[in-house]
Amino acid sequence: MQKGFIFDLDGTIYVDNKLIDGAADVLKELKERGDKVVFLTNKSIETIATYVEKLTNLGIEVERENVVNSNFLTARYLAKKLSREEKVMVIGEQPLYEELIHHGITISEDESEVSYVVLGWDRTFTYDKLNRAFQAWRNGAIIIATNPDRTCPVEDGEIPDCGAMIGAIEGATGEKVELIMGKPSPLAAKFIVEDVLKLSPEDCYMVGDRLETDIRMGNDFGLHSVLVLTGITEKGMLEHAEYQPKYVLNSVREITELVKDPDSKALDSQMK
Repeated sequence: MQKGFIFDLDGTIYVDNKLIDGAADVLKELKERGDKVVFLTNKSIETIATYVEKLTNLGIEVERENVVNSNFLTARYLAKKLSREEKVMVIGEQPLYEELIHHGITISEDESEVSYVVLGWDRTFTYDKLNRAFQAWRNGAIIIATNPDRTCPVEDGEIPDCGAMIGAIEGATGEKVELIMGKPSPLAAKFIVEDVLKLSPEDCYMVGDRLETDIRMGNDFGLHSVLVLTGITEKGMLEHAEYQPKYVLNSVREITELVKDPDSKALDSQMK
C-alpha cells in the first residue's frame, strides 16, 4: 500500500549545508517503492525555490510542489481571510515578504491601518520593530506567526528562531500568540495530508527532530510520528517529554528498516 512521508529539513535531512548520511539513498528508495514524499519546514528565512535548489545540490531530486514552508502556509491562510482592502504588517525577512506579495497580500508599515501583524524569524529584530507590532496590536491587529520554533539547529549548536519574536510580543501584550501556521498547526497537517499527499493520516509518517513541533503535529493529526536523533532532540529527553513519538530512529537512513519492521523501531520496544 502506498505510504506518505512528511520530512522536516533542518536536523532531519541536513544540518546547515551538510546532508545527513544516507538521506539521499533513503529518499530515492521511497520514491522507487511508489511512496509519496513531501518536505515541510518551519524555517521562514528562505524561499521554497531556495530549498529546491539546496536539496538538488545535495543530490536529492525534488519538485517545487513537494516543498512546503511556513511562509507559504501563512500566505495561503491570509489570502483566504483578508479582503482586498485589508493590509498586514510584517516582522520578518525578505522571503516572507515575497511569499505574501505573491499571494496578493498588501503590506503596510502603518500600525493604524493593518489587520494582521505577521511574525517570522527576523535576524534584524529590533525594539523599533517590536514597538510597531505592539502598537498595531493595540489598534486591533491580530498577531499571526509563521512558526513556534524557539531555536534552529546549526552545525555548531543552535540559534534563536521565530519563537524569540513570539516571546517578545507576548511579553509586551501579555497575551499568548495562538495563531501559528507552521508545525504543529492542524491547518498545516490537514493541507499536507489531504491536499498534497492525498492520503489518509494513518498511511502517513511525520519524520522530524523536534518533539514540540514535528512529533506533536504527527500525534495530533493521527500520523505515525517518527523522531530522528540528528537534530535538536536527544534520546534522554524523552523520559519526561510531553510529546512522545511512536518511533525513534538514529537518523533517516533507518526509515527503510522502519517500513519493513515497524515493531523494532517503536518507542516502547526501545525503552524496555
